[in-house]
Amino acid sequence: MQIYITFGLYLAIILGIGLYAYRSTKNFDDYILGGRKMGSFVTAMSAGASDMSGWLLMGLPGAIFLSGLSEAWIAVGLTVGAYLNYRVVAGRLRIFTEKYSNALTLPEFFAQRFPRQKKALKIISSGIILFFFTIYCASGVVAGAKLFQSLLGLEYSTALWLGALATITYTFIGGYLAVSWSDTIQASLMIFALILAPVMVLLNISWDEITMSLEAKSAVTGIPYSNWLHNVSGIGVVSALAWGLGYFGQPHILARFMAADSVASLEKARQIGISWMFLCLGGAVAVGYFGLAYFTTQNIQLYNAEAVFIELSKAMFNPWIVGIVLSAILAAVMSTLSAQLLMCSAAITEDFYKGFFRKGASSLELVWVGRLMVLLISVVAIAIAQDPNSKVMGLVSYAWAGFGAAFGPVVILSLFNRNISSKAALWGMLSGAITVVVWSPLMKYLGWEDLSHLYEIVPGFLVCSFITITSSVFAPVHPKVMEQFDAALAEFEARR
Repeated sequence: MQIYITFGLYLAIILGIGLYAYRSTKNFDDYILGGRKMGSFVTAMSAGASDMSGWLLMGLPGAIFLSGLSEAWIAVGLTVGAYLNYRVVAGRLRIFTEKYSNALTLPEFFAQRFPRQKKALKIISSGIILFFFTIYCASGVVAGAKLFQSLLGLEYSTALWLGALATITYTFIGGYLAVSWSDTIQASLMIFALILAPVMVLLNISWDEITMSLEAKSAVTGIPYSNWLHNVSGIGVVSALAWGLGYFGQPHILARFMAADSVASLEKARQIGISWMFLCLGGAVAVGYFGLAYFTTQNIQLYNAEAVFIELSKAMFNPWIVGIVLSAILAAVMSTLSAQLLMCSAAITEDFYKGFFRKGASSLELVWVGRLMVLLISVVAIAIAQDPNSKVMGLVSYAWAGFGAAFGPVVILSLFNRNISSKAALWGMLSGAITVVVWSPLMKYLGWEDLSHLYEIVPGFLVCSFITITSSVFAPVHPKVMEQFDAALAEFEARR
């Protein structure tokens, strides 16, 4: 009963934030970017929470539980990538999006930055967002369903709708303000749970017992769980580290930079955000590693590896703490899912509805269209997530690669190179997205099995970068476009 009370209280707080944000949302700018008035702490925590989905508390611990520390290379790549994203992209993107007609979305920024292909860039970039984010949203719905299934013993189909309902509700009502404020609470819950769980394992069983149990398990399975390099090829390490490239193109994370109140806030946000991330990723790895040792010593068979954090919490904590820990897992799911739903809504509302059908639409009308789009994308994501065997990790990795390869190089080049042409940006974006989709099946068709295991973001990022840079050589940039770039850069230098 205590678990359900704690869980219910958390949901009530989140929905209360949604209602409060509803009253603070005055226009479409507020609904999509919170009026660009987020401080450093909220920016950092919101960026971290919206980034680290159910994958952090379910997918990564599950991978470590199954294969040991050789799966932890992803955590290294993500930490480095997030740091570079703050250092390289954050400040410039905040100023550039403001200087380029106060662009509220990534597609709108691309359209203003590369005006000669304005319509095509809006359509293509919005289409990429809708395609990959719908898959990404499905991963959040799956993670939420598995949590409610484990907690309440429900059928998967029932848990699916129940798990998605709370997120859909507060995102629908409160928009960006609700998402950001709730992310701050959710990020705090996540770091609390991820630090507490491995500490409690160490208090219950000694380090010698952990070592002995893992050695015994290794003897049975043949997997050296403590070896970072076990069964890891060069392609495997590159693929894991390459997750860090994805940060440069994730719309829901880049939106946090765009919504910050100043470049100075982003500098502070980097310190807060990277510290939070380091502790959370380290905690997630420890949960999978220590969880395997704990269940081995207790002679308990765990059939769903991605539920290791849930089952470990149930086994070790009193019901009140279990409720908090399970709320942290739901927080990870909700924070990312809500950010993704909002980005899909923004793409449809700002870049399609307003951009092509209702250019004179009022701010209030756009807010309500945005809310309706949240519902529409939610239904599609739930439909994709109907398969109870869906793996959170697989869905996330595909969508992450799509955004990183299609948008990452174009974002970086648009902020640093005044000579990138509109056609080059368009072709680069398309080539990156297409490479991600066709890479694995194409390599298998050609008989290059090893290369088919290379994470799609690597060839996609390289192809996008190459096409964008080389195409610009043959397509001159209009002087006015370069002048606007120089003005935005001067503004950034003055406000950094």
